[in-house]
Amino acid sequence: METVDLARLQFALTAGAHFLFVALTLGLATLVAVLQTRATLTRSPLHMRMVRFWGQLYIINYAMGIVTGLVMEFQFGMSWSGLTHFAGNVFGAALAIETLVAFFVESTFLGLWIFGWDRLSRWAHLALIWIVTLTAYASAFWILIANGFLQNPVGHQIVDGVLRLTDFGALLANPASLVAFGHVLGGAMIVGGFFMAGVSAYHLRRRTHEQEFFRKSLRIGVGLALPATLVTATFGGMGFETLQPGKAAAWSGGAADLAKVQADMVARFGPGDYLPPVDLVRTAGVTMMLLFAVMLFFSAASFLLMLFRPAVRGLRIWHWLLTAMIPVPFVTMLAGWVFREVGRQPWAVYGLLTTAEAMSPLSATEMRVSLIAFSAVFGLLILVNYWLLARTAKRGPDAVALGSRPIETPAPVLTF
Repeated sequence: METVDLARLQFALTAGAHFLFVALTLGLATLVAVLQTRATLTRSPLHMRMVRFWGQLYIINYAMGIVTGLVMEFQFGMSWSGLTHFAGNVFGAALAIETLVAFFVESTFLGLWIFGWDRLSRWAHLALIWIVTLTAYASAFWILIANGFLQNPVGHQIVDGVLRLTDFGALLANPASLVAFGHVLGGAMIVGGFFMAGVSAYHLRRRTHEQEFFRKSLRIGVGLALPATLVTATFGGMGFETLQPGKAAAWSGGAADLAKVQADMVARFGPGDYLPPVDLVRTAGVTMMLLFAVMLFFSAASFLLMLFRPAVRGLRIWHWLLTAMIPVPFVTMLAGWVFREVGRQPWAVYGLLTTAEAMSPLSATEMRVSLIAFSAVFGLLILVNYWLLARTAKRGPDAVALGSRPIETPAPVLTF
């Protein structure tokens, strides 16, 4: 079991780190698309500068997220061959579609958007960023279709010891996927809103000369964060209705409820320990709920404060708090992810395949080496991403390269 625990820890670290990039990418992509729509309709130079500044931060995070996604794919293939052999015919289809969407469609149109400034018509360029945003949503959707199947396997049958997809519609309509998609998308909007508001508050607190630029950005970020928290809460409440019995008992049940779940599982699947780590599930759930309450009340208060121009420009304690709040949505999403995934244990595919059965035949030494290597790579990528984002954000819109015209050098003149 030590080897299984090491493999679980490795997947938790790599998938959790990648999830942080995805959340900010979804939030910033939406904000950039909305800003460019406003700039295109009004021909506002200020809003177009906002598109370029926030768009450059989005591109940095997107690029680093792609790298972490590729690294995660390697560890997924190395450590969980039992899962891919047993269930790859079903949930692998969703992962394949996600790969096509993310690495071909989304990346292609993002490249066109990056290099299409002043080369395409403003409407064609606007269409590109919306395609990028919608494909980012589609990528998240297919990932959650795959994850929802692991949480609540539907639309399948077992043939010769492996799963076969029998109902693609049931796979798409899986409530464990659809509710999670709304919940994650709302959480990503919170991440994007708090990020934009926090960076803007940093510049307003330091009295940089771009006061109007960051005043508008702060109002947009706060204006997104509050409704996003309400949407996230709605889908989160719906998600509690889809909890597996073991996860529900670990979260809110007593000893009797846990004993009943264990007895039912033993009756269905034979001897074994079928309860998730109760303390970890409850700690993650409580952390998620408490931090969500902090974000809800803070975003509501910030929404009221942003209605007053003097507060937006000069209330420095509020600016400091907004900047300090930037990491809170990230931590909240990680706590929710731990609650969702750890609560499913000991199942990789709930009721069909245990986590131990899903593992590749690796030794504890091989897993330790792999864990150290992947943790080092992901730690480095997170530090590089943080440094690049902080450096670009601190420099402000004047140092943005996205959309700037290249300096044309005169062709050399040959003389004879």
